Parts: sequence; C-alpha cells; structure tokens
Amino acid sequence: MRIASAGHAAFAVTMIALGILGLVKGDFTVLWEPMPKSIPAREVLVYLSALVALASGIGLLFRRTAALAAGGLFAFLVLWLLIWRTPDLFRLTLVEGTWSFGKTLIMTAAPWVLFTWFATDWHRRRLGFITGDRGLCIARVLYGLGLIPFGLAHFLFPKQTAVLVPGWLPGPMFWAYFTGGTFIAASVAIIIRIYPRLAAALSALQMGLFGLLVWVPIVATKTLTSFQWGEVVITVALTAAGWVVAGSYRDTPRLAVRGRSHILS
Repeated sequence: MRIASAGHAAFAVTMIALGILGLVKGDFTVLWEPMPKSIPAREVLVYLSALVALASGIGLLFRRTAALAAGGLFAFLVLWLLIWRTPDLFRLTLVEGTWSFGKTLIMTAAPWVLFTWFATDWHRRRLGFITGDRGLCIARVLYGLGLIPFGLAHFLFPKQTAVLVPGWLPGPMFWAYFTGGTFIAASVAIIIRIYPRLAAALSALQMGLFGLLVWVPIVATKTLTSFQWGEVVITVALTAAGWVVAGSYRDTPRLAVRGRSHILS
C-alpha cells in the first residue's frame, strides 16, 4: 500500500463507501445527483457510477493501481461534469445548477491531484499537461471555482443557512454570512494564489466543521430526512476531497503567496 497522505486515505475510503451505498440503494448517491428520472439507461448509469466509485476507492489504496484508479475516476468525473452538470447550469435554478456544478468540480479536483502524485513515467511522457505542475495548478483552480457556489448559496438563502447554526452559537445570521464569505474568500485566494495553502486548508476545515457541528448532532437525534442524509454524505465527500487538495500544498510554506507544487516521485 502507498498512502500519500491522510487526505488520500480519507478520500479513498469515502469513495468505497459511496460505491457500496450506491449498490445497496440501487440509485444514484448524492455525489452523482441531480439526475433526471427520464434519462435513457438510467439503471445502467446507477450501477456504473457506483462501481466506478467502489473500484477507484479500492484501487487508490494500492501502489500498483493508484495511478489507474485516480486517472479513471478523474476521467469519469470530467465526463459527468460535461454531460450532466454543465447542462444543469441552464436547466436548473441558479443555486441548484451552480451548486451541483461546484460540487462536481471539487470532486474532480481531488482525483486529478492524486493522479499527478501517482502518475508513472509513462503517464508523464504521454500526459504531461495533466500530470505536471500545470495540471496540478488547474486542479487547484477547479477546486477554488467549486467553492464559489457554496458561498453564494449562503448569501442567497441566509435564513435557511442560519437555522443550521448550532443553538449554542450566538448570532446565527452572522455565521451564515460569515461562512459564505469565507468560502468565496478561499476561492479567490486559491485561484489567484494569495496564501493558497492556508485558504485550501481552512476551506477543508470549514467543511469538516460543518459536518461535525451541524450534521453530527442531527444524526444523533435520528431525525434526518432522506435529503439531510444526502447532505451528510456529500459533506463528508467534499471534506475528503478538500483534504486532498489542501495536501497538494505540502511543499508550500503556510503563509507563502506563491509556492512550488509537490509531485510524488
């Protein structure tokens, strides 16, 4: 086994769990939603997406298959982004369309980062644009762009966000706007590379804290709706993906404006 980072391990386990969940449910997990009920071969896509998640998660845990697993998942998510999520920008409402698009951008960035880490010499000779520093830079930009809809949703629906703030925290509306602003600030910082390592780490931490402070207490009450369970699952997945991207800055000083990337050899 070759575990490059804690984020790598968490992302692999998360993909395995999503794959198993999809196979058990016999339906798309929240990672792949929203999907129209009327699409052709829907059941085939359900099981294909679940198997891709499961196989890639397992493959990421082993040295010989890590590059193939990361590259395969990356390619599958790019296709999903182009075929399903891009039309959502025009088919769904502003928040729904951009949120699903942003979610997929973040999930695409993580296996791209992992692919740059585990790419073999063969991959680097033939796919240098994807596996080199430029590819890693683009993956980080995708992650940064994916954060924008999360922040936007907080500003467009502050009341719905505020009700999720734990009761022991004063000023729920403040936290709704503040966390929305930090998502957007992190996005800008990552895209233009101003303190990018700090921004990536804090954005992943914020998603993780959201799961810990908001969803864990609700899960403990056993009163979650199916929609809320989906939100729990996607929060875990996005946090794991953010952890991977944050780990890609390991060779960058924490407060550096710009830094070199880290490609595993």
